[in-house]
Amino acid sequence: YFLNKTGYIFLINCSIVIDIVMEYIVITSIYPLITMIEKNNTIYSKRKLTEYLFRDIGILFGGIFIGRNIIGLNINYNICLMISNIFLVFAIVMMFNVKTIKLKNNSNNGSIVKYILKIKMIMIYLIYIFLATAALSTSLGLKMLTLTNYYKLTDSMATNYLLVIGLIADILGIIALKWLTPKNDYITITIKFGIRFIGYVVAFLSNNLLLTFIAITWSILIGPAYENVCDGPYINSVSNKYQLQFTNIRYVVRFLGEAVGLFFCGIMYKLGLKYMFGLSALLMIFQLVTAYYLIYMRSKKKK
Repeated sequence: YFLNKTGYIFLINCSIVIDIVMEYIVITSIYPLITMIEKNNTIYSKRKLTEYLFRDIGILFGGIFIGRNIIGLNINYNICLMISNIFLVFAIVMMFNVKTIKLKNNSNNGSIVKYILKIKMIMIYLIYIFLATAALSTSLGLKMLTLTNYYKLTDSMATNYLLVIGLIADILGIIALKWLTPKNDYITITIKFGIRFIGYVVAFLSNNLLLTFIAITWSILIGPAYENVCDGPYINSVSNKYQLQFTNIRYVVRFLGEAVGLFFCGIMYKLGLKYMFGLSALLMIFQLVTAYYLIYMRSKKKK
């Protein structure tokens, strides 16, 4: 906030790097501890939905007000930073008021790699994470470019579309968790990924911009829903003593899948819109197979 008024670009860039690093430290350290408090799939999904909702509200706030003049105050990037800092102060105060218990420090937990290889369901889940993120990044890794270049939307229109559809997706995720989650997990997976797969196949075969736009919209809308079925059971099944290490590996696998998908997206983007969704649909076949197999493993384990 203060450096932006001085123009020290190097120090500003260092602050950005620190911000990014701290974000991932929070993701990979505090979030696993939340899972350790209570292993409940619904609570896991609620936590993710809360994260998505307030992230999108913050982005929407910036998108709507930045560049505008309100009561004589010009809302620029620095004003957004100041507001962000105010929210951070509230967050710090709340964190200090959370009662914690001291856990026994056990440094001899053993190798996380051996633990993962020993439990087949967790190993398959990591493969599923890689395939899911790679498939999604292949189709939607360049959303803004797709909307502005293929659909001829302005930068503002494309941004507003993504912001609004993202907020609607958060609300639908909350509704789905509370009222619209099927009792059969196979049906849930089909709703989340099966319909997306069909949309991508139709987009590839038809090469129709409207049908492709519908497929894009559905993918974003269904994104936050049903994490209590897709992720919660497998993350909660990990022993507490391995939870922190496992979360680090899970995010590494996810980022690797995202990088591979974005690479594919860049190549397919040059060939044409339909090829992005065609390749994504191909990856989704393997994703769906692993997703259904994980449910089968869980149901077999219960019996």
